Amino acid sequence: MIVLSPPARVCLLLGITLIVLAGSGGAFTAPDLTALYLGWWPRLVMALLAGGGLALAGAVMQQALRNPLATPTTLGVVSGTQFSLLVATVAFPGLLIVGREWVALAGGAMAMGVVVLLAWRSRLAPVVVILAGLIVNLYLSALSIVMLLLHQEKLHGVLIWGAGSLAQSGWDGVAFLWPRLLLAAPLAILLARPLDILSLGDAQARSLGVSLHYIRLAALGVALFLAACVTSVAGVVGFVGLAAPTAARLLGARGFLAVASWSVAIGALLLAVIDLLLQAVSASSPLIIPTGAMTAVLGGPLLLWLLFRLKLSGKPPLRQRPALPSSRHGSLKWGLMLLGLLAAIALSLGTGQALQGWRWFDLAHAAAMLEWRLPRALAAGSAGAILAIAGVIVQRLTRNPMASPELLGISGGAALGLIGALFLLRGATIPALVTAGFIGALVGIAVVILLNRRSGFIPQRLLLTGVAVTAIASGVQSILLAGGDPRGQQAIAWMSGSTYYVDITAAAIIAAVAIVSLLVVPLFSRWLDLLPLGATVATGLGLNTNRSRFVLLLVVALLTACATLIVGPLSFVGLLAPHMARMAGFTNARSHLLGAAGLGCLLMVAADWVGRQVLYPQEIPAGLVASLVGGIYFFIGMRRL
Repeated sequence: MIVLSPPARVCLLLGITLIVLAGSGGAFTAPDLTALYLGWWPRLVMALLAGGGLALAGAVMQQALRNPLATPTTLGVVSGTQFSLLVATVAFPGLLIVGREWVALAGGAMAMGVVVLLAWRSRLAPVVVILAGLIVNLYLSALSIVMLLLHQEKLHGVLIWGAGSLAQSGWDGVAFLWPRLLLAAPLAILLARPLDILSLGDAQARSLGVSLHYIRLAALGVALFLAACVTSVAGVVGFVGLAAPTAARLLGARGFLAVASWSVAIGALLLAVIDLLLQAVSASSPLIIPTGAMTAVLGGPLLLWLLFRLKLSGKPPLRQRPALPSSRHGSLKWGLMLLGLLAAIALSLGTGQALQGWRWFDLAHAAAMLEWRLPRALAAGSAGAILAIAGVIVQRLTRNPMASPELLGISGGAALGLIGALFLLRGATIPALVTAGFIGALVGIAVVILLNRRSGFIPQRLLLTGVAVTAIASGVQSILLAGGDPRGQQAIAWMSGSTYYVDITAAAIIAAVAIVSLLVVPLFSRWLDLLPLGATVATGLGLNTNRSRFVLLLVVALLTACATLIVGPLSFVGLLAPHMARMAGFTNARSHLLGAAGLGCLLMVAADWVGRQVLYPQEIPAGLVASLVGGIYFFIGMRRL
């Protein structure tokens, strides 16, 4: 009697499922033999190759970094390859003819280089590496959206490719991919013994004569090449590189060769089975579901589960810079902030480029200029103030200086709710969109809180959980936006934070929300002063911590939903403005709220003006400009980990 190991049983089960689905291919594909030969069979082989290649890349990365969460997706490699291919498509199309895998490799290497640089001071600690990789993913996604908005015609169909499409129109993709995978696989096998020694620890590996830097560099180079080749053909497929090695280890595989071998088998079969199931669903549904986007949605829960297997400390992830004394020069600080805000508003309303060049404010054209510029400046400034207030609440509520609505899954949930309402409701009104965004934001923050309640809200785990929830929301958004629906363009504009479509009515509504927030939220100042002291101290001083947290979270969800409608789900203003206010000396809750609101307003008004001028006549949405600036600030903060 033959006894199969657990990995073999899983592979057998996946293989049987694959055979059954493949045998029923005619049920959801064209029965024509030509269509099967040129479309369905190449797609099946591509799924097997891509799944195996990404699984091997994930196994190599995890072994080299001794990090169970290290994959081409979580380390920013896949986003880097995607962005480099977008840039090459627009600016250097000749490079794609020479070798698109090398273009993708350069982008992936750049992204991983940034991650390693950010995590170097922490000696590549797992939590820091993953946090840096996830933030690089968000940042490069924002840059990719900029490329998409500026070059919509050249990048036609990129949403489907970027969401991970395995659709084939012949055997060209397979012919491109299999020789490159065949080249990389022996290199990974040659590294097996040194990688096994690395698992013993750095000190023991050095004592055995292993050069840590060279081995890690060689291993990461092989993994980068594998991920770049797959991404250049199949787009972003992120779940397999994390799931397959994890499954192999959980099923009992030990040693790099065993883990890598079973990972390749599990990854290939798993991606093929998922793709075949999605083809079956798509055949009976008008909704096109890209395989890569669906794997991201499936991989998000796995990432969350793995996060809670990491041993994390409770220390803050960022050393805060000392704030200026709050009692000194108080009037000067408020005066400078007000002066800066007035200057930004004057610049936004009074200056700008036109066909004849730069135009300054003049009475003859005052009415026309204000008609176009006032709603945008008012909406951007109000949304910035709202996000800044929400950021202050979140940071004080979680006692985490790196928390913000954008990084805790709140903005991602709000955006998902807005997009869902746009697609599901006919003629969705502004109140309906805000309600949907509010529900989505509540769901996002509820997931983060429920998953971190038992662990005591460790700052690093909160951040990682929030970014993982954001990744899940992004995968669902990709599925909704990749179907070719015309409403997708409007959704993209909202996601990017464009104020182009804002009229005076919408601007007045968001301004009213900002004013009400400034009047109401300071009433919770006592709560926000006591909660950072800890639940025990706050309760001892007479505060009902559960009730106060619940009310404050409702306020954050509502504010985030309103702001996301204007500046999109990723602007980093909710992170940047509270930090700037604290550094300026606004330390107690009331002054922190008001100071952050003023700075958030200033940042978004300035971002809206810069986005309108820097590439005139084309525009970069205000939310994206703010996210690019805020992301740089976040990277600087990561360097102090």
